[in-house]
Amino acid sequence: MTTLFVAGLSHRTAPVEVREPLAMEEDKLRELLRELCATGTLTEAVIVSTCNRVELYGVAAVPGEARGVTFRRLCRYRGLDPATVEPLLYTHVDDDAVRHLFRVAASLDSMLVGEPQIVGQVKDAFALAQSSETVGPALHRLFTQAFAVAKKVRAETEIARHAVSVSFAAVELAKKIFEGLQGRAVMLVGAGQMGELAARHLVEQGAFPIYVVNRTWSRAQDLARALSGTAVPFDELQTAMSAVDIVVTSTGSPVPIIDVALVQRVMHGRPGRPLFFVDIAVPRDVEAAVNTLEDVYCYDVDDLRQVVDANMRERRREAQRAETLVDREVGKFAARLRDGDVVPTIVSLRERLEAIRIAEVEKTMARLADASPETRAAIEALSTGIVNKILHAPITKLRESSRAGAGRSWTDLVHELFGLARKS
Repeated sequence: MTTLFVAGLSHRTAPVEVREPLAMEEDKLRELLRELCATGTLTEAVIVSTCNRVELYGVAAVPGEARGVTFRRLCRYRGLDPATVEPLLYTHVDDDAVRHLFRVAASLDSMLVGEPQIVGQVKDAFALAQSSETVGPALHRLFTQAFAVAKKVRAETEIARHAVSVSFAAVELAKKIFEGLQGRAVMLVGAGQMGELAARHLVEQGAFPIYVVNRTWSRAQDLARALSGTAVPFDELQTAMSAVDIVVTSTGSPVPIIDVALVQRVMHGRPGRPLFFVDIAVPRDVEAAVNTLEDVYCYDVDDLRQVVDANMRERRREAQRAETLVDREVGKFAARLRDGDVVPTIVSLRERLEAIRIAEVEKTMARLADASPETRAAIEALSTGIVNKILHAPITKLRESSRAGAGRSWTDLVHELFGLARKS
């Protein structure tokens, strides 16, 4: 008898210095998967290997043995001492393993709840195992359902619809102010990482054209090229600002480089046309009083972090809804699996009684050679109805006992009572 299980470690149980060496390239994973199944350690296997988790999903007669063999070989490949890894491992079996994968695929077990990358990583791991021919019917059903659950979580909750990075929070605010970003011009001032990331997010949402201003001309050119934008000399800052809708600042200046007087001059030539500042620099690049000007909106890092904090709270609320959905889907999946365990017995029982019914009907028809077609049809219907009524109670009991975890004793009893042959 084999067991479905998952064993591994993640950011919740292991430090990064342990996780990083265990993350493996595709060729090594394919080699390991084939080796594990060829030696009979597992009958089915999928390994999810990312920077935040290394997990073996498998079907084995002895999950503990399969876990030990797998991680000893992983450690050997990477020159790690298995004794340091073993205490960090967890193992879940049967329904707990199903729940774990559903939560992983739905990003409920991620470092950042709701992040979208993990489901793609799990799909890649599944595809690799399929190409390695280590996926059988149990893991195929499990992973296929996990992807469906992940899709359902995203469709029925808002777990991924709230920005939880400063740079993306800036994009959300800009979208609200301008009711969409298509065709909105952007200027990036400075070359800070968060500023560049915010500019990239804006471009992805349809903002265009983009201008890059930096005191170092070569840096402005390089960044403009990376963003498919235009480099602007620093002394043309005011001219460029007059032509854009959104200004993202991320310099290392110790004092503000954009003051009230500068913005007043810019706004004088564009009445009724809003200007949105995203100041991600610390110290701030934009003078605080700029936010008092008409049609000017200015958000600094603290403002954006308030948005992020509020969105994180919202994600946590949505995560609770998602957990409830996952629990419901685990129950459905487990019931279908257990129904599958008794299906061969139900089929055999039905075939046995149907064979008896047909034989008895044929005997009766032989004695009623002159029976009309209506009489023959009535006998067929009567005998079929009797068989269905006889089958109803044992089939119901088999399914109920299977879902309660006691299916094996009842299938054995039915096989013995009705003299059913075991199907291989």
